[in-house]
Amino acid sequence: MKRTFLHLYTLILAAGLLSVLPACKKGYLDINQTDPNLSQRPPINGLLVATTYQSAINVYSTGYITSYYVQQLASPNTGSGSDIYDDVDRSTNWRNIYLNVTDIRQMKQLAIAQRAYEHLGVARILEALNMSMAVDLYGNLPYREAWSEGENLRPGYDDAKAVYDSCLSLIDQGIASLNQADPLVTLDPTNDLIHAGNKAAWIRTAYALKARLLNRKSKQADYDPAAVLAALENAYTSNVDDAQITRFESLSPWNGVAKNNASGTLDGWLSANFINALNGTTYGVFDPRLPLITDLTRFGDYRGTVNGVGRTGSGTDNSQCALSVNGFYSRGGAPLLILTYAEMKFIESEASFAVNRTRSYQAYLDGIAANMDKVGVAPADKQTYLANPVVAAGEGAFTKELIFKEKYVATFLQPETWTDARRCDYKYKNFQLPQGALLNTFIRRVGYPASETSRNPENVPAIGSLADHLWWDE
Repeated sequence: MKRTFLHLYTLILAAGLLSVLPACKKGYLDINQTDPNLSQRPPINGLLVATTYQSAINVYSTGYITSYYVQQLASPNTGSGSDIYDDVDRSTNWRNIYLNVTDIRQMKQLAIAQRAYEHLGVARILEALNMSMAVDLYGNLPYREAWSEGENLRPGYDDAKAVYDSCLSLIDQGIASLNQADPLVTLDPTNDLIHAGNKAAWIRTAYALKARLLNRKSKQADYDPAAVLAALENAYTSNVDDAQITRFESLSPWNGVAKNNASGTLDGWLSANFINALNGTTYGVFDPRLPLITDLTRFGDYRGTVNGVGRTGSGTDNSQCALSVNGFYSRGGAPLLILTYAEMKFIESEASFAVNRTRSYQAYLDGIAANMDKVGVAPADKQTYLANPVVAAGEGAFTKELIFKEKYVATFLQPETWTDARRCDYKYKNFQLPQGALLNTFIRRVGYPASETSRNPENVPAIGSLADHLWWDE
């Protein structure tokens, strides 16, 4: 089979790091170091392992970037680039997304050749997931020419909306492929790290991703809440349906961050904005999810770090909150979330807000409850929080600001949180620019990576400012 090539930044890695070869993965993913029987699996399942795993890791790495922009995380160092909107080079994120889609496209080719329709469906959904993350960060992207035959080192850029529309088309094609009868090869539970070979689960995830992308257009004239709600009808029905991975090469990523911090490599510090939103300072109600995310400081309270200011203590004296090695998101083996039922309930709440306030309000409450159940809030604490007048405002006083406020907590560390922040114009209570921000307004995009500006300069679009709005944010 003739392999297609991406431009130079992919070609450099391709010589020794092709993730099409499962043996290049370490730990349990290394077929040469675990079960010798796995070495006999067909290459298409090696690609299934690689692409499901890397897609989740790309969600993590993208969320690591965006969590500073939404002030869920803050750097312990004064004036850190991610805190103050510096144009930090995102070449690694860009490269990993494109490398993964290169493998996804090879899986598609194998799936077509082998009539492996379920693999084809998964590949299309994963490509939509990865490219939608990329277009949400960078805007216009190489797409049609990025995987052209031969070695195209300088692909042209496609309009961001065209890439977005391609993602929606891929989702529909993926659903059709999953529903196609009589595949000669079916998904293998061992090699599908997201849904363990469950075709119905993949169809629900496809509809969940479709609802997310359709709802992203909330500022556009052609936003169609009915289409969003129609997609949700076929998406998740409980936390059991969530797209996530729980098997890792070594540590789960956020657990690695928490352990690094605990051992003195400072990382995973929580923003004062996020802490104050949950500890009662901003909204007047204590959120029982906070102790399931971080630990008390040495002062016996919860306090965060102001973005741009950095630490006030030594960094190792427990003066400010960081991700806990025992927290839901950062404990050993913590699931790496991709799409969740809780997110779907908040999307339902937003999409139905103007036409069915009763449905919208109930979906809002259900979204909170679902996330609290997910992270392990005790039932009594959950009910106390849901009954608090700050949360249970009633239909008459219910606002979209409440939806975005609660979704901000429920999508902790997720890339979609930054999408929401831009869609609601950062209108979270007491949300301020970071100290020393290099922009006079909130950040709206990231810059193109050095790997592109140095190798493909004639095609990289000009950027006026990191405050420039992407197409769906206008």
